[in-house]
Formats: sequence, C-alpha cells, structure tokens
Amino acid sequence: MSASYSRIEEISEFGDERGFLAVLENNRVLPFEINRVFYIYKTLPGVRRGFHAHYKTRQALVCVSGSCKVYLDNSIRKTDILLDSPTKILILEPNDWHEMYDFSTDCVLLVLASHLYDSEDYIRDYDRFLEVYGGE
Repeated sequence: MSASYSRIEEISEFGDERGFLAVLENNRVLPFEINRVFYIYKTLPGVRRGFHAHYKTRQALVCVSGSCKVYLDNSIRKTDILLDSPTKILILEPNDWHEMYDFSTDCVLLVLASHLYDSEDYIRDYDRFLEVYGGE
C-alpha cells in the first residue's frame, strides 16, 4: 500500500459582529466526498478513544467546541496533534493508527468520513496494523 500522510489544514472562516461561520466543502479542504458524519462528546476525563486504523476510510476531525489531542502512528512517525480550534482540521489517512485523548469537558469532536461504516474496514489490532502498514 502506498503511503499517505495525515495533516492539519485550516478551514476558511467568515465573521463579523454577528458571529463566525466556518466552511467545509467536498474536494476543497476535504480531499474526499463525505459519506458519514458523527461526533464524539461528553467524554469522561482520562478516557482514550479510537485505537484503530482503516483499510480505506479517510476522515476529517475538527473540534467544533473545546479541545482534544490525537495520537498518530503510521509505523514510521509517531506524533501528537492538538485540536483546539474550530478552524483547524486534521485530515486523517487510513494508514494512521489513531487515539483521541485529553478531551476538555466541553469538547465536541466532529468526524467526517469518506465511507459508510463497515466493521471490516477497521484494523483494531495493533500487530495487524503493523503487518498491513509496517513496511511503509
């Protein structure tokens, strides 16, 4: 499988005295069409979420409220990303094992996905993840 790299992008923001609007559009900031949307909220202190990678699904993560951290591991690079602005979006590639943690009490993490839910698309075992993506 070829390597793709997760990255942070900035979302266009428009505002005036009435407030602000952030815009996400298919195939502009998002390098894929959206087929599924979900959000994570009311995560208890000390809880980590995720613990998986994908075979095909690409995702875009944005904290529309509050903040959280995302640990990324593509078997070559391991890094932590802070999502703390509704204008900062993490484009998450399938080949990144990811874990979300350190959620603020007001965190709402919006996730936009390229594919519908399919349990067969998830790699939930880290050793299997390394078998699939470890050679990159």
